[in-house]
Amino acid sequence: MSKGKIIVLSGPSGSGKTTLQQKLLASEKFKNRLFKSISVTTRPMRLNEQKGRDYLFISQEEFAKKIKSGEFLEWECVFGNYYGTPKNNVENLLVGGKNVLLCIDVKGAATVSRLYPDAVKIFVTAPTLFVLKDRLIKRGTENQESIESRIETAKIELQEAKNYKYVVVNDDLDITFNELEKILSIELNKS
Repeated sequence: MSKGKIIVLSGPSGSGKTTLQQKLLASEKFKNRLFKSISVTTRPMRLNEQKGRDYLFISQEEFAKKIKSGEFLEWECVFGNYYGTPKNNVENLLVGGKNVLLCIDVKGAATVSRLYPDAVKIFVTAPTLFVLKDRLIKRGTENQESIESRIETAKIELQEAKNYKYVVVNDDLDITFNELEKILSIELNKS
């Protein structure tokens, strides 16, 4: 059995990467071909999220213990909350020949690229910063200060797009999803 591949989705807050990840995982085309590694986070659970499905929600103390014991493939502090990818989950999926879809920030993606140079990195962005800000406002999960902070971070993250194999502009969710399906069909069929 051949080892699975890592597919990385990154992009600024509000770019639609999490929605696209959910659509890819639910797609009949990738059923039994693409698997999610559930990230660990210290941030509060949002409305419509479920523990164990969207994230593993833990305390900062628990997260610190996991860092110390080397349990993360990558981890970052983003907007005051910690996020990490459990190393064992990813390795077990890969060794089992399964392709792993990671939805992580640009710093985490850089770490994964160093560890797995053959990881396929896809950067998702909105057509403009104005659209990005509008999406964050409509999401209703952030206060004005947090939105401004996320926009400033997005400006920095956008500079990292050049380090990705693919960049997709999410102007229309269905069109972007079709583009991602084509990319993954190509990448997952390579030997």
